[in-house]
Amino acid sequence: MITINHNSLKLLAIFATVIDSGSFAAAARRLHSSRSRVSEQVSQLESQLNVRLLQRSTRQLKLTQEGEKILQHARQLDGILQNIEAELTDTEPSGRVTLTMNHDIAHKFILPKLDKLAQRYPKISLDLIVDDNPLDLIEQQIDLAIRIGFIRDESLVARILHQERFALFASPTLLAQYGMPNTVAELEAMPWLMLKQTAEQGAQMLFDNEEPVVIQPLQHQSCNSPYLLQQMVVSGLGVATLLPSTVQQEISDGKLVTLCESLHSEPLVFSLVYPSRRQVPQRTRAVIDFLLSESLFEV
Repeated sequence: MITINHNSLKLLAIFATVIDSGSFAAAARRLHSSRSRVSEQVSQLESQLNVRLLQRSTRQLKLTQEGEKILQHARQLDGILQNIEAELTDTEPSGRVTLTMNHDIAHKFILPKLDKLAQRYPKISLDLIVDDNPLDLIEQQIDLAIRIGFIRDESLVARILHQERFALFASPTLLAQYGMPNTVAELEAMPWLMLKQTAEQGAQMLFDNEEPVVIQPLQHQSCNSPYLLQQMVVSGLGVATLLPSTVQQEISDGKLVTLCESLHSEPLVFSLVYPSRRQVPQRTRAVIDFLLSESLFEV
């Protein structure tokens, strides 16, 4: 049985180069090798295939019948390599890029940019995966993620998009019922809504300027979705810490009011995350550059 491996493909390409060049010496010059080395590689191919491909003389090379047949296939390798090169050096990025993020980022920051991205890169198709829990990019073969918070996985590259602090918000409806709070005790007496990812056992850690303040509401509800939490605050169900950039429209429309403006969280980082800096496909690089240039979260 003939054994064909990756090295056989290289030998086939060398064989085709010898024939197209007309001699071992001319092929050696094209391949930046020596005549004896090229002749040896063709002999190695003949041994692997167990057939003579060339009749050699001091003046010329003559293909055998088997050599004629093999040459037809060997010459296809050059075309394959040219096609691969064309695919990888296409001046216009194309293909599918998978991007994951949570719901509020998807609705409020990515959705408004999709049309602009499509106009700039019409051959790129996005696969959007919206999930409030961070997904494993490598295991699930995801190209890009937008994440909030410190990235602990050293196998991932994180490019900072934005930094921001949580602030306190409530609806006018809730404030009409409870009044505007001025002290921590008055805040704690109000109903609260907490994001599970940032609250600790029903307590909310904030800072008054740089002094830590722990708020322990008498009653609270919680959920794991930032987007749902925003809608719950707008509906008057409670006070919550929200990122100002994610509720710009609600603030402008008078649906949300900022409370106790000196209270805030530690800075929170928004990052564009992907598995590797090396060999990033052109289509993925195009989406990375687009998202970095758009100032998505600027208030």
